Amino acid sequence: MNKKHDKIAVGMSGGVDSSLAAAILKMDGYDVVGITMKIFGGEDIGADCKGHACYGPGESDDILRAGEVADFLGIPHHVIDLKAEYGEHVLSYFTSEYLAGKTPNPCTRCNPKMKFGFLLDRARSAGICFDLFATGHYVRQCWMDIYGKHVLKKAVDVEKDQSYFLYGLPKEIIPTLLFPLGALTKQAVRARAAELRLPVADRPESQDFIEGGDYGGLFNNKDVRPGDIIDVNGNKMGTHTGIINYTVGQRKGLGIPHSVPLYVLRIDAAENTIVVAPKSYLYAGSLIVGHINLIALDRIDSPMPITAKIRQKHQGAPALFEPLGNDRAKVIFDSPQLAVTPGQSVVFYDNDVVLGGGIIE
Repeated sequence: MNKKHDKIAVGMSGGVDSSLAAAILKMDGYDVVGITMKIFGGEDIGADCKGHACYGPGESDDILRAGEVADFLGIPHHVIDLKAEYGEHVLSYFTSEYLAGKTPNPCTRCNPKMKFGFLLDRARSAGICFDLFATGHYVRQCWMDIYGKHVLKKAVDVEKDQSYFLYGLPKEIIPTLLFPLGALTKQAVRARAAELRLPVADRPESQDFIEGGDYGGLFNNKDVRPGDIIDVNGNKMGTHTGIINYTVGQRKGLGIPHSVPLYVLRIDAAENTIVVAPKSYLYAGSLIVGHINLIALDRIDSPMPITAKIRQKHQGAPALFEPLGNDRAKVIFDSPQLAVTPGQSVVFYDNDVVLGGGIIE
């Protein structure tokens, strides 16, 4: 790369991570411009959280903070209105999946569709010129001869690694991406931001999708109906408050006195029921995955050993990937895994390389 000529757009959220990413690139001699998504539609979602989250009224403060950092760094900053796109491609997906009895992950949807999709397209359409795109994600990108292409790898800081959320990126854009924090720990990021006196150096981070953590405000009341909680034999055990409030593996909030702890085993949207069982029932030896996106490989035509990660906090488990065709596969674990959840993503790894991933059926 010729830093005198490479212009880099940095996706700025108003948090410390993306702010430091922009600062590092500016100090490295790149021509940097900040771009920020505006996605909140202003509706009443019942949020009462004073911190920032992905979606909610706190967005205005996030945008203000991103602008302050850009001014501090002396770089241009543009806000791109993507409310309509976010509503169509993230919120609608999120609510429809929950109403179907699944547990979607909005981040694995938002990243390829919004941050690395519409945001870049709309920025260029607005006349913002850039060669590369950078974010504050904890992940690494590099060329690997064994794959003959640029790939995504886990971050050095395993606790903060965000590669799970990026498996859906088109392989074609990987060479155009930069992740300045991929080799840093969160502690080092905080320290560096403080050293540089970034305006957001002490700003707390939020893991919430919706401010306050309550998704209920996204749904129409008519869509959230109480129903039966039953055991595996069909016996009524209690009443639920709406299937959107439950997920596979959940124990708390069931309100069922029982001799042994009970967990959500299955959600039946058609019958509007929650099926519960003891923990031993929640272990699964395999899963079916659909909507597969591959990054490091162009295709997988025969059974292949992988490490499969079934949720962000899952450590990953040895498994066998068996292709079924039509962007579907069966993943067979070496040992049964707890709470395989329809709607969540399963991501495939070869050591620390992201092979790809898909949605658990």
